[in-house]
Amino acid sequence: MKKLILLITGLIFFLLHPVQAQQDAQFSQYMFNGIYINPAYAGYREQLNLHAFYRNQWTGIEGAPKTMSLAVDAIANGGNVGLAFQVSGDKLGAQSNLSTYASYAYRLKMSADGTSRLAFGVSAGLIQLGINGALLNPNDPEPDQPTGLQNTVVPDAKAGVYYADQRFYAGFSVDNLVSQYIDIKKYAFMPQPKPHFYLTAGMLLPLSTDILLKPSFLLKDDRGGPTSLDVNVFFILADKLWLGGAYRTGVKLYHKQYAQQGLSNLNSAVAAIQIFPGSNLRIGYAYDFSMGPMQGYSNGTHELSIGYFFNRKNTRMLSPRYF
Repeated sequence: MKKLILLITGLIFFLLHPVQAQQDAQFSQYMFNGIYINPAYAGYREQLNLHAFYRNQWTGIEGAPKTMSLAVDAIANGGNVGLAFQVSGDKLGAQSNLSTYASYAYRLKMSADGTSRLAFGVSAGLIQLGINGALLNPNDPEPDQPTGLQNTVVPDAKAGVYYADQRFYAGFSVDNLVSQYIDIKKYAFMPQPKPHFYLTAGMLLPLSTDILLKPSFLLKDDRGGPTSLDVNVFFILADKLWLGGAYRTGVKLYHKQYAQQGLSNLNSAVAAIQIFPGSNLRIGYAYDFSMGPMQGYSNGTHELSIGYFFNRKNTRMLSPRYF
């Protein structure tokens, strides 16, 4: 098993290193973790909103990805401004990343009552990139490969746009706007950060008085590796229980010169549940069933999330059904 871990870790690392690309962490419950994807999401609930995520990917494989995210967001200036702060940590084999971002979103009213908003957001922050060379054991070591710990801290920025009303939402964002221009190889032996582009949308379809259908999708691309598509469907029961699933696959949108050919598009299927015990609390769980090459090696992926909303008197809140 240890040899398998080293093989997978080394394969991922050295496949990424030559093309200087690096994938962001992924979340199956991305629709509840909008700040991680898009800074324009800040202030969407129009109240103080605290949420946390933990993802343990490919359980049963030592060195597999583990990711956490903690964020808080709120509104200012009568709801016309959204503010957020986020801390995220990600570990994959020998690599580890820790990031902090502060976000600002300007939210334009698209309707008289403010239930429709078009937001433009930016984030500024720092990323600590680290690698433990003692965990690398390739057959053909590179000249600058470390034997101990290396890390560096670089500045970064994100930008995005987000539209939402009571029945539909859509957003587009991009990250690593600053870190992509910093020569990471001067400071540590690790992949160069590259921009990731996110496109997401979803809508609500009433099926009855107490049952709603919520389809959504997330398209993620870094212009180097495979493009990833998540397609989700949730049934919302009396605004208290969400039951649904998703399918994640690779898609070919355009030719990528440096992408490895012959890779399987199969990724995972997801079963998810969200419980709203009260108007202030959300608890979620998702399980990813590995498909494709990882099937048979991984015991699947567990993802936990929790959100708490601090109500304020005389504050209008948008429909909570997108969370």
